[in-house]
Amino acid sequence: MKILLSLMIAAGALFAAVDINNAGVRELTTLNGIGEAKAKAIVAYRKKHCFKKAEDLTAVKGIGKATVKKNLKEIKVGTCKK
Repeated sequence: MKILLSLMIAAGALFAAVDINNAGVRELTTLNGIGEAKAKAIVAYRKKHCFKKAEDLTAVKGIGKATVKKNLKEIKVGTCKK
């Protein structure tokens, strides 16, 4: 039963939108084409800038329009906590 519950929670996390203004490195790496290095770059960029739309991710070194486009349905832009 615990295993089933764990799998259900994990599956929910995989299909949940990722808030690029508040997500941590681990959550950001669930996006297609975003590994740990790019996720850390997003977090570092976010310390000085807020994302207003998903396309703003292209301002982060190593993230292009194609990466943003293939993740649009999984990206959420929440409130910036600056």
